[in-house]
Amino acid sequence: MQNNPHTTLITPTAPVAPHTHGGRAKCLQRLVRLEMPVPRTVALSFDAVQRIAEGQIPDLAAILEQFEPTALLCVRPSSEDPDWGGPGAVLNIGMNEARFAELSNSMGDEPAAAMYLRFVQSYAIHVARLDADVFDEIDEDGVVGLKRTLHAYEDETDEVFPEDRGEQLIGVLRSMARAWDGTSARLLRQAKGAPADAGLGLVIQEMIPGVGQGECGSGVLQLVDPTTGMPQITGRYLSQSQGRDALGEDVSALYLEKDPRGPSLEEVAPSAFADLKAQAALMREKLREEMQVEFVIQNGNVHILDGVRVQRTSRAAMRIAVRLAEDGIIPPQEAVMRVDPHALNELLHRQVHPEAERDVLTTAIGASPGASTGKIVFTAAEAQASAARGEACVLVRRETSPEDVRGMHAAVAVLTEKGGMTSHAAVIGRGLGLPCIVGASEMRFQTKKKMLTTPDGRVFKTGDILTIDGSSGQVLAGQPEMLEAALDDCFQTLMGWADAERDIEIRANADTPADAQTARNFQAQGIGLCRTEHMFFDPGRLIVMREMIFAQTSSGRAAVLERLLPMQRDDFVQLFRIMEGQPVCIRLFDPPLHEFLPTTRGGQRELAEALDLPVSDVERRVSAMTEYNPMLGLRGVRLGVTVPEIYDMQARAIFEATLEARKNGAPVVPEVMIPLVSAKREVELVKSRIDSVAAAVAAEKGQEFEYRLGVMVETPRACLRAEEIAPNTAFLSFGTNDLTQMTYGLSRDDAGRFMSAYVRQGVFTEDPFHVLDADGVGELLKLGSERGRAAQPDVTLSVCGEHGGNPESIAICRDLGFDYVSCSPFRVPVARLAAAQLAISSRLGG
Repeated sequence: MQNNPHTTLITPTAPVAPHTHGGRAKCLQRLVRLEMPVPRTVALSFDAVQRIAEGQIPDLAAILEQFEPTALLCVRPSSEDPDWGGPGAVLNIGMNEARFAELSNSMGDEPAAAMYLRFVQSYAIHVARLDADVFDEIDEDGVVGLKRTLHAYEDETDEVFPEDRGEQLIGVLRSMARAWDGTSARLLRQAKGAPADAGLGLVIQEMIPGVGQGECGSGVLQLVDPTTGMPQITGRYLSQSQGRDALGEDVSALYLEKDPRGPSLEEVAPSAFADLKAQAALMREKLREEMQVEFVIQNGNVHILDGVRVQRTSRAAMRIAVRLAEDGIIPPQEAVMRVDPHALNELLHRQVHPEAERDVLTTAIGASPGASTGKIVFTAAEAQASAARGEACVLVRRETSPEDVRGMHAAVAVLTEKGGMTSHAAVIGRGLGLPCIVGASEMRFQTKKKMLTTPDGRVFKTGDILTIDGSSGQVLAGQPEMLEAALDDCFQTLMGWADAERDIEIRANADTPADAQTARNFQAQGIGLCRTEHMFFDPGRLIVMREMIFAQTSSGRAAVLERLLPMQRDDFVQLFRIMEGQPVCIRLFDPPLHEFLPTTRGGQRELAEALDLPVSDVERRVSAMTEYNPMLGLRGVRLGVTVPEIYDMQARAIFEATLEARKNGAPVVPEVMIPLVSAKREVELVKSRIDSVAAAVAAEKGQEFEYRLGVMVETPRACLRAEEIAPNTAFLSFGTNDLTQMTYGLSRDDAGRFMSAYVRQGVFTEDPFHVLDADGVGELLKLGSERGRAAQPDVTLSVCGEHGGNPESIAICRDLGFDYVSCSPFRVPVARLAAAQLAISSRLGG
């Protein structure tokens, strides 16, 4: 057999590899090399299993001669990656009437009958393809249950249960090989990342009876908690020696370590327990991984059946990787590579406990990760009132608007009927670290009646309890058990290792001082996007903005904006001081002005009263400012050109704040960004006015200062004409949210209605608002960056859309030579880790 490349006895030198025999076979060989007490095992290669699926019988005699004639066997799957799974293991092959009689004498009728019965049922379901309900009416256990099960098998198959071990083994091998080739199995492993043609190996192993005079039993043991990753011996052990106590209670399930709640393996077999711990520690060291040890104890002696990678949560994965590196088992760079950046979100927010029961009402787009529970509210005002009472609330809206931002600050989670990954609710939710689900269109939102109806007809009203799981996109009824965020020393250690490796800077999008502080806490290297319009929706500022909109002359607008100047200046002073000299990029006013006007009759009457105007004047002004497509209308730089007083005020606030912040702090060099540019002349006009404001402030204050002026590249034309635009700028920051929207002709707020169908049917491989489109939008980034740097070699390049926090999108930016990416504060750690992994892979040639 040693010369047969497809059917191999596992020895230290046998030709076994993961790509030919699978991960389990290779792991068992490593355990054999470590001289662990592994039962005799034969491995079948991918090719051998494929031939079995096609009907070719392997050399059965060569396989069986490796085992004692009376030995029971088990068959387990061995895929290349253990996470790809495979058919379930089949145990006790070789069990027949003669073997049953022998085992009955050694271990008793009931345990022997239980082993035989489990094998018969497993063989019947997986090999003979009988329905499991054939055995539903068999209530008896032991010998009686076994006899009825054998009769049921004969009745259904018209043949007696096979007694020959070889016949049983061939049936099991054929069944498992064909199951792997089935459509369901193929789709399942493809969902786990396996190629469609992934091979399956099988391992045939001698079973250890686990019966005798000394302590006997079986179980699994691992050295870590799979939920937290903390050092802790966990697992289970089923003793064949303990049986039942004097009261007839089953005491066969023992604790592993000493425990006041009952007997333990450590107490009944201390030598075997110590041996197990030593074997697990050796596996950890030599296999460079936390392993779960599957074992059998026979007469106090330990036998290792298998070693598999411990299944773990994301937080456990991080702690395990860090501890392995700290113990010198793996280098820090490998620890960085072992943690999935996407899963890092689970560490930054509360999560629903993986073992908690979930009453799922619907599943939609998880737009901002984390989980929170609260009482339903339907308006921003109700959310603020709930927060004032100290009550957690979930804000439920059809879709959010800038007027809802204060309510979002007050809520613990947000649920919307409309929207996608870059909708208003999604962007603000990620910025606040607020769990958010959008596009829940299968639910019926009746916000006027303050009712929410689920697909199964349940009705939820104000005050009812919901849990929003933004990580999975599930809306849950009630309050499941939670896991708290895990920003501990392990997290900080991992991030420190990541920062030492990466070669692209990570900034944060931050609109408020609270956002900026979060960015600092997550060690962002500056603010890459501060959206100033969010500062104007405070009620005290909103009325001033509305007065400005109703002003009839340039001087009138300037006079009103003069009242906003100190407020805006104070905002910027706070940002500069929090960031302590790190760069802060401030985007000038971007949204269309109509967003600041009330849309309801009641709101318009209140505004007319506040401004002392006739209601008809307000209605006419609102109507006059209405646009058919406001996102492509009078906004961004177009406002700066046609209503220049707004940008004049903002520029003055930035420059005055610069001088104020540097009095008692680090030097400040603000970055001023012009949004929605598409033409060179737009930049020239706005730059001229901003330069004039800067000169005026410097003259008034008697102090010189530096600033950098740049452009937010959001239109395809700006990318194509970057060589004309770049000479007037210090930086080009690609706003990929709007650039994606304009490249595809897709509304990012409405795309959620059909995006799932598009991805499912292969129109898009991914939601382009979630993962940067490398072929289309990526091509525009490439053209824009190349043409911009050709005209201005020192121009700074960056991405400041939500793609800046997506690992796949960061890879594109890094390949194009961008200087930094900017993302929501809570995505900064994800971006730091992803950037480090890209740098490490690049150095390794990956």
